[in-house]
Amino acid sequence: MAKLSKILIFPIKSLDPIALDEVEISEGGALKGDREFAMFDNGGKYINAKRYPQIHLIRAKYELSDRLVHLQLQEHNDTATFHLDRDRNSLTSWLSAFFEQPVKIRQNTINGFPDDPEAWGATVISESTLATVQSWYVSPPISFEQIRDRFRTNLEIADTEPFWEDHLFAKSGETVPFKIGDVQFLGTNPCQRCPVPTRDPFTGQVYPEFQKIFTRQREATLSTNIERSRFNHFYRLALNTRIPLTEAGKILKIGDSIST
Repeated sequence: MAKLSKILIFPIKSLDPIALDEVEISEGGALKGDREFAMFDNGGKYINAKRYPQIHLIRAKYELSDRLVHLQLQEHNDTATFHLDRDRNSLTSWLSAFFEQPVKIRQNTINGFPDDPEAWGATVISESTLATVQSWYVSPPISFEQIRDRFRTNLEIADTEPFWEDHLFAKSGETVPFKIGDVQFLGTNPCQRCPVPTRDPFTGQVYPEFQKIFTRQREATLSTNIERSRFNHFYRLALNTRIPLTEAGKILKIGDSIST
């Protein structure tokens, strides 16, 4: 039986994730703490990996119970530690110095800062999907962990066939209900991808023809019994979802079974 095998949240949007054994559903229908904080420039635009590839050089580790984030630059020894609430000004100064421009940090404890505001729930993918995508890259090879880091999905599902999650969306405007444990999800659409997966998550170096390889293989392996109208292009992977607000306060746990 399919089951939840990994939970990743990204406390600061575009920085590293933290793996959890369980997570609460927020009052806004998101994973509590996921993308709770986001960085913005003076023009109000996101400072993220899509626009700033150098962000890949920042390593972030968290102690969420103490509300701490530890930031370190790749291949540097110095680590800066900040309290996510009390040290906001110092954290902003550190990030502003790195990006060489003023950085503003905003917080949203209700439903965070999702990439797709119409699909504010967690992103979902099966382990076997990630393993299949990994097999597409052979020269040079990419590790499973790197594929995971490149696609930055919240919830991984074990014991399914590859691309199992493709059956959890329908035509535009429709949703497909399913449950993880006792938490209700609504599958909405396959996640459209950006330049981020093409880059090494630790160096920012671009993998040659990453998107071309992916698109060709994704089209070739796309099942005939899924809703192909959702693929205006084939650079899509993982499932976007909504979580009804009625689910607030419920807990997702590693090992929860999936029911459709």
